[in-house]
Amino acid sequence: MPEDTLHDDLGSIWEGVTEDLRASLPASTYDLWLAPLRPVSAEGTAIRLAAPRSMRAWVDRRYRGALETALRAQRCGLEHILIVEEGAESTTPGSTQGMEAVESLDLDPRHTFERFVIGSGNRLAHAAALAVAELPGEAYNPLFIHGPPGLGKTHLLGAIADYLRRRRPELTVHYTTAERFTTEFVTSLRKDGPELFKLRYRKLDALLIDDVQALEGKEHTQEEFVHTFNALHTAGKQIVLTSDRPPEAISRLAERLRDRFEWGLRVAIGPPDLRTRTALLWRLSGEVPLEIADPAVLHDIAGIAAGNVRRLEGALTRIAALSSVLGEPVNRALIRKALEDPAAGGASTGPRDPEPGSPSVPAIQGAVCSILGISQQAMLSPSRASEVSRARQMAMYLSRELTDLSLAEIARQFDRDHTTILHAVRVVSARAAGDAEVADTIHRIRELLGAHEPAPLPPPQRPTNRPPIPSTTETPQVKP
Repeated sequence: MPEDTLHDDLGSIWEGVTEDLRASLPASTYDLWLAPLRPVSAEGTAIRLAAPRSMRAWVDRRYRGALETALRAQRCGLEHILIVEEGAESTTPGSTQGMEAVESLDLDPRHTFERFVIGSGNRLAHAAALAVAELPGEAYNPLFIHGPPGLGKTHLLGAIADYLRRRRPELTVHYTTAERFTTEFVTSLRKDGPELFKLRYRKLDALLIDDVQALEGKEHTQEEFVHTFNALHTAGKQIVLTSDRPPEAISRLAERLRDRFEWGLRVAIGPPDLRTRTALLWRLSGEVPLEIADPAVLHDIAGIAAGNVRRLEGALTRIAALSSVLGEPVNRALIRKALEDPAAGGASTGPRDPEPGSPSVPAIQGAVCSILGISQQAMLSPSRASEVSRARQMAMYLSRELTDLSLAEIARQFDRDHTTILHAVRVVSARAAGDAEVADTIHRIRELLGAHEPAPLPPPQRPTNRPPIPSTTETPQVKP
């Protein structure tokens, strides 16, 4: 049906919809919630209905499904319903009162739910993201996903945006980063004024913000974000946020903003285990110019190249480069040659995979960084700043305590020698024995890792007058 004819025929289309609704709903429900609706325009496959402000959000949440079912039954080419407030009828989807809409980031075509590799460390995050995409504003709102870099947070955020744009084209979905949000806010203050910025953002149906920890220290932007958050959340609009740390570890973020991040569902995303790394490598191998005759070599690579997705990509690239330069097929010998640690003199080809149920060293590093509020890059750097050294020593201590790796194997993952690890174990052991705050921090890190409380390490070899480390095995582990 031509678009002009379609728009002229909105009245008869809506009459057919209302007849179906009257037949399928109680008369009181129809008269109270649906009778006040009126069609105002159509664009593409969506029809726009005006509703009184006091009832718009409720009707959108509770009855849009019934409205769309009745609309599709008319077989008029329209499939979606967009409910707007009375007085905003002149706007079109994706705009706000004739103003230029906020511009989203371009989506990476690889960031879809179909391409996301699910494992033990990300299963809950994936399920929550999919639920939000299927029921925006109803499943979990807000959804806050946190974890160290390179574990798939941005992939899930892009997958939600991709799903909504394909399945719910009538919704206005904005996908951005906290840095970009800040830039848009500052630019708007200088150019258009704060009111236009507010109108642009508060008319969204879904707001997806990556790396929200970047709001730290930006007081004016935080203030505006609180108001934007409140407006969208009150209207039942979906909010999804990602961060490299949990809310309580983003120390320079306003407390009322951290509290809001806890309103919905907060879920951590952890490092991939051996099986997941193997599956990731299988997916990545199709994107790298690398011929793999025996799929079993992927298991060998996954066992050596522990870490996040980016490290796996780097390992695969090094293997492909070495295979090309030497003209050799990919086999176990080539993998060892490409990935072995030169500082180890060829004696080791990388960290062993931890025992089932034990956290990996990168996972421990990420957990410590999350709790203490530093980046993993800073932890592995030469920095001797007190907060960095404290975090590094705590990660070394827990790596020794929670894994069966040798001191030398742990040292290689911190780019240090084994004597540094031994020193860190002794220092943290002594501090935990005499400082309740240190012991509590260690307990919180174990909880984040899902690790059971182990028996305490033996006291340091040097004589000390301090009491031994108190055992915390009496504290029950509460499973989520």
